Amino acid sequence: MEASGTDEVDKLKTKFISAWNNMKYSWVLKTKTYFSRNSPVLLLGKCYHFKYEDESKMLPARSGCAIEDHVIAGNVEEFRKDFISRIWLTYREEFPQIEASALTTDCGWGCTLRTGQMLLAQGLILHFLGRAWTWPDALHIENADSDSWTSNTVKKFTTSFEASLSGDRELRTPAVSLKETSGKRPDDHAVRNEAYHRKIISWFGDSPVAVFGLHRLIEFGKKSGKKAGDWYGPAVVAHILRKAVEEARHPDLQGLTIYVAQDCTVYNSDVIDKQTDSVTAGDARDKAVIILVPVRLGGERTNTDYLEFVKGVLSLEYCVGIIGGKPKQSYYFAGFQDDSLIYMDPHYCQSFVDVSIKDFPLETFHCPSPKKMSFRKMDPSCTIGFYCRNVQDFERASEEITKMLKISSKEKYPLFTFVNGHSKDFDFTSTAASEEDLFSEDERKNFKRFSTEEFVLL
Repeated sequence: MEASGTDEVDKLKTKFISAWNNMKYSWVLKTKTYFSRNSPVLLLGKCYHFKYEDESKMLPARSGCAIEDHVIAGNVEEFRKDFISRIWLTYREEFPQIEASALTTDCGWGCTLRTGQMLLAQGLILHFLGRAWTWPDALHIENADSDSWTSNTVKKFTTSFEASLSGDRELRTPAVSLKETSGKRPDDHAVRNEAYHRKIISWFGDSPVAVFGLHRLIEFGKKSGKKAGDWYGPAVVAHILRKAVEEARHPDLQGLTIYVAQDCTVYNSDVIDKQTDSVTAGDARDKAVIILVPVRLGGERTNTDYLEFVKGVLSLEYCVGIIGGKPKQSYYFAGFQDDSLIYMDPHYCQSFVDVSIKDFPLETFHCPSPKKMSFRKMDPSCTIGFYCRNVQDFERASEEITKMLKISSKEKYPLFTFVNGHSKDFDFTSTAASEEDLFSEDERKNFKRFSTEEFVLL
């Protein structure tokens, strides 16, 4: 009886904390990000210049960003469209309860899982749509950063808390606020692109059946001793993403694999083996690969000598972003200007969207405005991602990345390396895992080691 009473107290405590986090992350301060017109902006390998043209041209207030000296030109709109087209995955509330917990939200603890999802989503966009793709409606969405502390937020907290106490939950989807777009009938290519756009987002839906959804990632995290409500670091998330892709059974995902570097080393033969392990006489195509490299950019604080390295990485066409952040918060880094990093922030609580319904709203999966922070504030723990379409692409990428590492490294040894051969050739072979175990014994040891190195998330 006493144990039962303790369980009820724990459940009530969990529900109260969840309701508080839902309120805490449901509003943001009205802020504006400033960009210089004198320096180029790099976004996932693409370069944009904001040159002086006409002072009468002002950036729309809803864009959430502005150019210094109040002048814009060049390809600002192209940059905005490119940035907004990246998939934004944030805290959500009121989704189906996570198994073995009372949680129906990831507010306050799931930010690194969300940034990992964003990196994987960018890899999938490159895989299915290509780097040149942009969402046609990108410039029509409203700016979420215009929300501020209002009575509506307080009401939202009250409703959420009352619902959590009663155990009732009404699934809500935000109303579509995209402007009506007129024009000629879309061609087959546009229809195909939109279908893949929606499909990719649906794979990250907050339900147990979504292949890369929060529920599924948490299940894989359990194999490493993690559970819903725990903090996840960039290196642990890298291994969880690898397992999620390996276990995905969707036909469209069979041409993709993930490789996670071992001790800051990418073994070329191991990568190529993963790309060609399913090549048959009937299908001679090798797989695309997303390479994830967990690194540390210093000790307790980030070493500023690594700034050029991070810039070099984000300038590469192969880069799909960085899972990182600053102490106590995880961000998805996608670009930079001067010594500031451009990122998407998952710390914004939005309502659950049922992605299984036809024509579900897309606007909450796209960030309307970029944010910037100084490189000096970056936490040293991060995971870097690269996408290579085939073996030939990987071989070319490894050469280019190696050159970049040598140029940007001020130290005698680069942060990570590409090595010819297999890991087993260097006595780093892993203990084979049984069919019941998704993670090998060596992987579990790595998780324990990583858990002591990651930043703490609050």
